Amino acid sequence: MSVQASSRPAATSKLDDIVGDAASADRLAAMSGAMRRTGKAGRSQKQEKARLAMMVRKLQAGLQHLAVGEPEKSAAEAMAVLQMDERYGLAWHVLAISLEKSGELEKAFAAYEAALKLLPDDPALIGDLGGLAHRLDHLDLAEKLYLRHLALSPGNPPVANNLASVYRNQNRYGEAIDLLSTLIAANPEMPLLWNSLGTVLSDRGEMEQSLPFYDEAIRLDPGFYKARYNRANVRMGLGDPEAALRDIDLALAGVRLPEDIATMAVSKALTQMMLGDMTGGFETYEARFAPALPGAVGFEEHGTRWEPTDDLEGKTLLIYGEQGLGDEILFANVLADTIEAVGPKGKVILSCVGRLVPLFQRSYPDIQVCAHRTLSYVGRLKRFAELDDDAPAIDLWTPMASLFRRFRDTVDRFPDTPGFLRADPARVAHWKGVLDAQGRLPKVGVMWKSLLMKGNRVRGFVPFDLWPPVLATPGIQFVNLQYGDCSEEMARAEAAGLALWTPPGIDLKDDLDDVAALCSALDLVVGPMAATTNIAAGCGTASWVLSMPDAWTRFGTDHLPCYPSVRLFPVDGFGDWDGAMSRLGDALRHEIATPADSNTVAA
Repeated sequence: MSVQASSRPAATSKLDDIVGDAASADRLAAMSGAMRRTGKAGRSQKQEKARLAMMVRKLQAGLQHLAVGEPEKSAAEAMAVLQMDERYGLAWHVLAISLEKSGELEKAFAAYEAALKLLPDDPALIGDLGGLAHRLDHLDLAEKLYLRHLALSPGNPPVANNLASVYRNQNRYGEAIDLLSTLIAANPEMPLLWNSLGTVLSDRGEMEQSLPFYDEAIRLDPGFYKARYNRANVRMGLGDPEAALRDIDLALAGVRLPEDIATMAVSKALTQMMLGDMTGGFETYEARFAPALPGAVGFEEHGTRWEPTDDLEGKTLLIYGEQGLGDEILFANVLADTIEAVGPKGKVILSCVGRLVPLFQRSYPDIQVCAHRTLSYVGRLKRFAELDDDAPAIDLWTPMASLFRRFRDTVDRFPDTPGFLRADPARVAHWKGVLDAQGRLPKVGVMWKSLLMKGNRVRGFVPFDLWPPVLATPGIQFVNLQYGDCSEEMARAEAAGLALWTPPGIDLKDDLDDVAALCSALDLVVGPMAATTNIAAGCGTASWVLSMPDAWTRFGTDHLPCYPSVRLFPVDGFGDWDGAMSRLGDALRHEIATPADSNTVAA
């Protein structure tokens, strides 16, 4: 099985509420006991008993290495046993745990599967594999394994909690709530269950309703830092970053696991940014590269890692685009300042998503632009710049957002120019001609969702059911900019008689250079903050964006400093879309729409 990981750490992600650590003291003790029993059950032959006793001693030594955080040594002991007997299931299990703790997740998965073939009815093994599948987002497999575990061990609250977490991540909120409610009724003193129910409600967008469940989890266990941190994310989502920051700081004081520390630090950084603390926020944001952070990206190093105190003049600087495609555009706001600091005697090389290379190269003709690629290596993601053979020697390198520590340390250092990207003029003219052929009404591009719509990402996008009243606004030609599969929504729009026109001959997902040209030819772009709206805003196209309460990119203001051409329509709260959609519709009618009878093609 190939194990894939995201190339972007979640911005304000929940702490993992999956219960069960394969290398916990209790689990290791249980495995040790199973090994001792295996050693006593050997054949009567003296030589065979000696061989089995040696294997058990090696695995016991491996467990001791795991207990003190030395998974590589544990893996070596398990491998030595498997060389003696490749059908020893416990050895495969120890190897799987060791590889998982070493971060070699693909190999760990294969070892777990090998162990399960030999020990098909071992609940602990099934649970461990289910937990790894869950963490790697193989939710269907995790569900099957958890159900199999519960069939062997009925009524197990931690495993049932994990199953509810799978349901939540599959957007099966009703099933998750039913399961957790039953568990809480039987186990009201388990803070874990209250925290998990809070995560289900907050993921569903019921942020206010989730708070009492986090509060109860913390009342039951004041040291339950996961619940305190998850409550912080809800408070940020409700537009109370001060309270969120207090919760995160309290939680950080009690955290010990590196993964939890890194996850909390990233959320703290975004909370600081939301409060307008640019200096502290971007300094804390460096935690996004912590090796322990799930989905964190490492970079191939060229020269020395740039620091804000380094002099850039005359240097050759390699800048890596980072995080998701939208962030690569957002953080590109800093490129002009960086190029100026490097000066005419220096050189800037930008490595970005391949689909953005033409757009960035045209926008910044004096720099060198190349694609990057990201590979999984030993359980970690690593990004490489696809440099030409004749690329100059590189003095310094940096991830793009890190440049904000020097050039965007206060909000007043953002430029007020409408855009920093330049679409292809010939393609802009082409699209203006195509749009003009549709009539004289204002052309408003619209999109409503992201390509990734699962888990808590769903709560950040207005359901399509609320778009028809806006799309029915007379005196406007709406243009479909939605990438990905939107056939269902388009069919509903057509059935409702809505004029949502899809431009011909363009790949809205992959041909981003032409998307930039199309957006530049439109009168207005409307939608949530996603890849296309970032492109439109980067090009300086007037854009009206539905803004979530936790939009950290406002940097403590009432607008988006990276995008002066954007006008925000803040929602009243997660799931409370009506007010923002009503204001958006009113603005379209009063500021954009023209009389419907003017929609004729110019002679």
